[in-house]
Amino acid sequence: MGKPNFGDLKTDKGVKELNAFLESRSYIEGYSVSQADLDALGKLQKVPAANLPHALRWYNHIKSFSPEELKSLGVSGACPLKTAAPTTPAKDDDDDDVDLFASDEEEDAEAARVREERLKAYAEKKSKKPELIAKSSIVLDVKPWDDETDMKQMEEAVRTIIMDGLVWGASKLVPVGYGINKLQIMCVVEDAKVSVDELVEKIQEFEDFVQSVDIAAFNKI
Repeated sequence: MGKPNFGDLKTDKGVKELNAFLESRSYIEGYSVSQADLDALGKLQKVPAANLPHALRWYNHIKSFSPEELKSLGVSGACPLKTAAPTTPAKDDDDDDVDLFASDEEEDAEAARVREERLKAYAEKKSKKPELIAKSSIVLDVKPWDDETDMKQMEEAVRTIIMDGLVWGASKLVPVGYGINKLQIMCVVEDAKVSVDELVEKIQEFEDFVQSVDIAAFNKI
């Protein structure tokens, strides 16, 4: 299957088409981040507007992946927004007065102090490594009471659950027999922020719709 075509993502029309495509999906292709997501992200000129919530959700989610996470998923390269060339800071006039490589005869006590402080700050910054954020991809089976349960309202209720580190993804109805369907819905969670047990309990609180919740799939990403 070829990659979806959204037209020119540098135009408002292309971003609107992307938003419509992501209404029921978390990724451009499949159930996890891929090169197609990075390619699409690299074509965007700016952050999607607030009135394009699906594209904005996807944008923030893909942007959160570190180079190490992408490599572990088999995706080549880093997030385009994290590899842009840094802007050149305005030159500090005070730098003209301090030569970090000046000889002992040329630097006075103040210049030496400034040099040591800057070298120390540089060493500390270089020693810090980016924190690897552990995430999991989960597929939940949400079962209704009977065939009279409004499945659309059930899904809307489930998606009202908002937790820091939780991103809802694609969903579908799966027949279980006797005219009854279950809601199968995907989400991605940050392990350190979201308790899967707590998430399941929150879904089960919608007692008018939900009979039970099972974990159909659980994968570390």
